[in-house]
Amino acid sequence: MELKQVGNVKFVEGGVCAAKGFRANGVRCGLAHKPLTDTEAANAAANNALPGTKQKNDLAMIVADNECDAAAVYTTNKVKGAPILVTKEHLRNGKARAVIVNSVNANTCNPDGVEKAKMMCELTAKELGISADDVIVASTGVIGQVLPIEPIANGIPGLAKGLSYEGNAQALDAIMTTDTMPKEIAVEFEMGGKTCTMGGMLKGSGMIHPNMATTLTFITTDAAISAELIQRALSDIVKVTLNRASVDGDTSTNDMVCIMASGSAGNAPVVSENEDFSKFVHALYAIMMNLARMMARDGEGATKLIECAVSGAENDKVAETVAKSVITSSLFKTMIFGEDANAGRIYCAIGYSDADFDVNKVDIDIASKAGKITVGHQGCLTEFSEELAKKVLGEEEIQILISLGEGRGRAIAWGCDLTYDYVKINGDYRS
Repeated sequence: MELKQVGNVKFVEGGVCAAKGFRANGVRCGLAHKPLTDTEAANAAANNALPGTKQKNDLAMIVADNECDAAAVYTTNKVKGAPILVTKEHLRNGKARAVIVNSVNANTCNPDGVEKAKMMCELTAKELGISADDVIVASTGVIGQVLPIEPIANGIPGLAKGLSYEGNAQALDAIMTTDTMPKEIAVEFEMGGKTCTMGGMLKGSGMIHPNMATTLTFITTDAAISAELIQRALSDIVKVTLNRASVDGDTSTNDMVCIMASGSAGNAPVVSENEDFSKFVHALYAIMMNLARMMARDGEGATKLIECAVSGAENDKVAETVAKSVITSSLFKTMIFGEDANAGRIYCAIGYSDADFDVNKVDIDIASKAGKITVGHQGCLTEFSEELAKKVLGEEEIQILISLGEGRGRAIAWGCDLTYDYVKINGDYRS
């Protein structure tokens, strides 16, 4: 899908390897929902892929050439995957050097989960010659199944050996689960007279709901900036990007967004909220906003990206509440799938949001590349061309434009349509 331009940042190639000083790789170590046979496990370890198959990678690594300032945000789900607990502990000092992440198995709700997560860090550290405390660990996949450590232990040496400054695609492939398209982005921006680069990759297709962070997202930058300011920027930007994307109303147990800053660009270190900090925040927004859009578009079974823009609210919080209410409405989502401009469903979702406003001032337009139609004015449905409405809703990206008519508050949220395939995908997810 087309990237959305934000200010003066320049889009470049390379994902998490675009920034100076970062290598990555991904391999298939042989994780599976069902235990592999001894022969399969041996073949997977030796060849990083099962013979005769085209199965995707399942183990990824990102490594910085030097120690980085780092920060992260995590799921608000009370049930947290073991890797979340370990990574939180490792990032207490604001430093990191590497990421190890697996798909297929979430390592959540397991009695030995923390032990396995720590082992992943230790195995990675040993192979790289670094401290285990400098390793960020993450997992995604099926919840409640014991994570077999043997395939990971067998895969890490080859994973580390194959690290490359062009290895972003292999790493991205390894973190995808039900994702149908790769989600990565990189931008260049200027700080302190130096050209800095920031890149990111994301997995996320299901169990996505705006309650931090609905994804596994890894971001790298060669800018020099303190861990404290990275944390401040990340905590703010996630609220207006990933926290405003929803697919199905379910917040995952393993959500994490982390940033590592190597300082290799050579800019004067940013240690206060100055002009350079604003530029960093701007670049981070460009990365995370576009990744949020990609995630919503690739919702499980989705055919359309929905962007709900609310304006004229008393404040930004009211606008955000209304926008989220609309994009999470199942009836609204099926309306978009059916390409039926039933504005009553939009008014309904606006009306049960936990926000105060005068419904008699609410206007609604639906827009896309095919045109724009007004479907609601001052709280009432309006007449419109059904033929034009069908064309507008027939596009891949749909905008719902809502004006509350009361103030200057505004917000944008992203979602997707709800299709038959969502049920098919999730009806047999473990098999």
